Amino acid sequence: MSRRDTDQSATIAARPHADTDAAARPPMPEHEHAPHIPATPVGELLIVAVPAIVTMTSYTVMQFADMWIVSSFISADAVAAVGNAGVCAFIPGATMMGLVSVVNTFVSQNLGAGRPERGPAYAWNGLWLTTILWALLLVPWAYFLPEIFQGMRALFVANPEAVPEAVKAMEIAYGRIMVLGLVFTIAARNMSHYFYGMHKPAVVMISAIGANFVNVFASLTLVSEQVTIPLISQEPLQLPAMGVAGAAWGTVIGSAFEMLLPMALFLSPRYNTPYRTRAAWKPSLRHLKDLFKLGWSPALMFGNELICWWIFMAGFIATFDHGDHAIHNTAGWIVLRYMHLSFMPAVGCSIALSAIVGRYVGKKDIATAIKRTWLGLWLTVAYMGLWAVAFVIFRHQLIGVFLTNAGGGETPLEVQQEIIRVGAQVLIIAAAFQMFDAVAIAISGALRGAGDTIFPGVVTIILSWSVIVGGGWVCVSQMPQWGSLGPWGAAASYIILLSIVLFWRFMGNAWKTKSVVREHQAETVGLRLCPECGLDLGATDAATACPQCAAAPA
Repeated sequence: MSRRDTDQSATIAARPHADTDAAARPPMPEHEHAPHIPATPVGELLIVAVPAIVTMTSYTVMQFADMWIVSSFISADAVAAVGNAGVCAFIPGATMMGLVSVVNTFVSQNLGAGRPERGPAYAWNGLWLTTILWALLLVPWAYFLPEIFQGMRALFVANPEAVPEAVKAMEIAYGRIMVLGLVFTIAARNMSHYFYGMHKPAVVMISAIGANFVNVFASLTLVSEQVTIPLISQEPLQLPAMGVAGAAWGTVIGSAFEMLLPMALFLSPRYNTPYRTRAAWKPSLRHLKDLFKLGWSPALMFGNELICWWIFMAGFIATFDHGDHAIHNTAGWIVLRYMHLSFMPAVGCSIALSAIVGRYVGKKDIATAIKRTWLGLWLTVAYMGLWAVAFVIFRHQLIGVFLTNAGGGETPLEVQQEIIRVGAQVLIIAAAFQMFDAVAIAISGALRGAGDTIFPGVVTIILSWSVIVGGGWVCVSQMPQWGSLGPWGAAASYIILLSIVLFWRFMGNAWKTKSVVREHQAETVGLRLCPECGLDLGATDAATACPQCAAAPA
């Protein structure tokens, strides 16, 4: 949720190769590439935000369905295992997603500046980055997953044996498959950010909804049923129900499906003809550097925050479980799923704000960027405020949704009742910080769109380790009588403090000078530009002629 600024020279060095001297190469006429912008501010926000919100909500519904499936067909303990393993899997994945998230910023600001043909190079290099980091980071992470869990619990959990053995086994079975399949998830997010930046969020929405249907169907089938695979001239192959591993494979299959539609459209004549999306497919050191220069901060921020939440959930909260069942851990993950229903649509609005603010910053219209941020902020606060009310009024019923048929009746009734009691208390704490979370989510999107990525990232790292981890450890070790509510109080304090700091940043002036679009001829030294149309030939595979206008290179 965050970003920051450095001095002017560092900012120039981090800018993408988007604009050159206007006299030498005038921008494309806006009508050739600009999206349809409604006349009203609300309409302008909603045309981007609604598809993004639907997309984020569909992801949440998918997670909700996965958790209900493992709870209903396996056990309530499977909820804790899938939650712990999922967040551990996404620690390196979130780091990579942070890097590719700035594709939105580069594409949207170049769109606003009249250079949409520069956007595809960032999408392609985001894909190359995803592939390289998958091999270097995710594959080893999957291999050493058992040791990673053991090491974390040895450091932060007073009694690692409090975690039931059945939960530990399901964590590894689910987590390894999820980690290895993240290459599809991150590639899909990379392409999503390209289309968000181009103000074409409906592409992302359609692919996400379709992927979620595929995921739910695959997970439900692989978790609960024997699968028959017909073979030519042989007896059909019978595969048994796969349990939590089936839920993981269902998610991977859905993610692969999600990547197909935006990639196919990106390569189609509809986008290749006006934007040359196929021309910049080769890796470009310059564009990779741009992604790292702007993306390292959100990458560290996202990855760091997930590390802290992983320690919080799989470490601190799990400490309070004793015996054969994970009560506090299961209750916590059920609450987090409802928190996702609250904040994931807000994240969709944040993505829309990033694209809209980026376009206006690219146009140098800071006043309108500020107005759109306030509009998105109020809408987000209102939405999450309604969830805060629901958390308090319906707290027992919300927790009970996951326990009506837990494990086909294998979870004892007294365990279910205790999970409901603990979960209802945690929902009250969650209600207390919902509107603060809305402020942090909305403001972070606006700052990211402006290119202000470092300050919020540093603040997030400092606060998450000092408040979530530090405060949580104090509650566990010094005030164990508070139970899991102690660490949850520390988490609430973190979100409240973060929202205050980010709001202060937005009210200042530093972020208003963070445009990532080049404007001066002096900044184009070293670029290979077509003398006729200005296409960056360094971002293409052109050797002798410009692929856009067929002119010979200068």
